[in-house]
Amino acid sequence: MVPEHHLLGDEEAQKVLEDHKITMDQLPKIHRSDAAIKVLENIHGPIDEGRIVKIVRKSETAESFVVYRLVIRR
Repeated sequence: MVPEHHLLGDEEAQKVLEDHKITMDQLPKIHRSDAAIKVLENIHGPIDEGRIVKIVRKSETAESFVVYRLVIRR
């Protein structure tokens, strides 16, 4: 089962970076060729390198948890 993927807008992405006190380079990466990114592109159009994706995963111990990924070229 694939977790929920959400493309963040510029303002929301900046807020995430500020709240976590990190830079974009410190985020884990996800390739533009990833299947989940291809699905998001069907919804939002082409996704450029440098965009941030929010991934919401379900957990047995916590109801859900959120991770962020930086979109990169392969």
